Amino acid sequence: MPAPLRIPHAPLTDAEWNAIQVHLQESPRGRPCDLRARFDAIFRLAATDGPWRELPAEHGIPATVARYFRRLTHTGLWERLLKALAAAPAHHPLRNLEGPICRAARRAIRLRGLSLITLARRLELKRVLPGPPWLVANPDLSKRLFALEIPVTISMNRYEHRRALTWISAMKRLLTDVGGLRTISRAMKACWI
Repeated sequence: MPAPLRIPHAPLTDAEWNAIQVHLQESPRGRPCDLRARFDAIFRLAATDGPWRELPAEHGIPATVARYFRRLTHTGLWERLLKALAAAPAHHPLRNLEGPICRAARRAIRLRGLSLITLARRLELKRVLPGPPWLVANPDLSKRLFALEIPVTISMNRYEHRRALTWISAMKRLLTDVGGLRTISRAMKACWI
């Protein structure tokens, strides 16, 4: 049984396909195929939380679509689409695809890692994040925190020592929060659209 849709899904219109096609630098290697149908399949699965094997049969062989998705991810397509989406005006065809693009990019995080999370945070596309922003790593903030200089004095009285320990423990908690949770519960991910 296929996974239920989390966001609405409809086949790509001509205008939406043309808006995406501009960002395809080159087709990933492999057999020639109907690219538009592959994107429809990717966006159909991105509308759910299900695994690739739950892709409906009318969209093709799930392993083939998954392999194509990985190839697109390694060419940097989702980064280009996110940048174009952030820069697109209100009535641009990419705006109609914001949900599917963000959810497909969320799947691409498994392959691209923190670089895609950082890009999504910088572009303020929080729907790309794999969970609520306060639970996901924030690499930009952690770089700023690591750049802070820790005030250390050799001779401290009891009050200064206590204050320094409080400051250090607060920084430790903050760095832990900035690093994000190692795993986010399914329940928390389920409520994050």
